[in-house]
Amino acid sequence: MGLQFFESMPIPTPKADIYRRLGYRQGRTKIPTDRLKKVEASIEEALSFLELKAVALRVPILQKDAEKVVFADNRVFESKLAARILSGSQEILLMGATSGKEILNQINKGKKDDLTKSVIFDAVASEVTDSCLLWVQNFFQQELTREGKQVLDKRISCGYGDFKLNYQKLMHEILQLSSIGVSITKTFILIPEKSVTAITGIIKK
Repeated sequence: MGLQFFESMPIPTPKADIYRRLGYRQGRTKIPTDRLKKVEASIEEALSFLELKAVALRVPILQKDAEKVVFADNRVFESKLAARILSGSQEILLMGATSGKEILNQINKGKKDDLTKSVIFDAVASEVTDSCLLWVQNFFQQELTREGKQVLDKRISCGYGDFKLNYQKLMHEILQLSSIGVSITKTFILIPEKSVTAITGIIKK
């Protein structure tokens, strides 16, 4: 079970999540037709700038208790939240995804030329990149069905709860994120900005 890289991912556009991020509420927010057309056009334009890539790795859990999880090569996540989510799991699925550099260039350009479009581009990049992780989970679910296993629905990212942001460095190293064009800063921020890592569990059915 080695690293698996993904580039051609048929990600359905998460329109509801994009509109929610933009502040629209279904059934509550009325959008004028002309405004809706402009938003839809900006969403489609943003999609054309995405360069989606992802990578994932299954690793066995060696030991776990209420406060930490020890996995391959005696790596450790010291996190009560991670330990709770992975409490019934035999493996961890480590994931990383990025929307690429070009969409960030367009977002920054829009901050000067068209702030509204920039905000829409930002929402699209954020939600589609997050959807990549869901796609990866579903991909592994199809494989794991044959093994009598399944992927948890829940996933957590570094910086959430007590799953500290500094674990981003470990994730970057293990997943070889540099191979998909993602670097990391001294403060554990992934570059390009619209990049994300997450973990979830694999359990026996």
